[in-house]
Amino acid sequence: MSGIDDRRKGMEAKLHHDGELKFKVNNRRNKLLGLWLAGQFGVAGDEAEAYAKTVVLSDFEEPGDEDVVRKVMADIEAKNASIDEVTVRKQMEALIETAKDQIFSEAE
Repeated sequence: MSGIDDRRKGMEAKLHHDGELKFKVNNRRNKLLGLWLAGQFGVAGDEAEAYAKTVVLSDFEEPGDEDVVRKVMADIEAKNASIDEVTVRKQMEALIETAKDQIFSEAE
């Protein structure tokens, strides 16, 4: 019975680690998206960091990415920026890879 318990505990630990990793990567991706958008809006420094934080926090409204997309599209519209939703989603896809690379390199 001990072997089964050990295996179960190992699987639970892996699932926890994987979930935590996914959470960190998504948060980093959202921060990078916010920083990218801030640059598109002509915002830099502390103001860009503050904006990026609002993008990260928007992801806690509901599961998935739709809350983030809604938030940034509203911001884009408010700023009269010429960035469409397709571009935002493509940027999110590209930034997820950057976020993974960053998180993994920090863990080393």
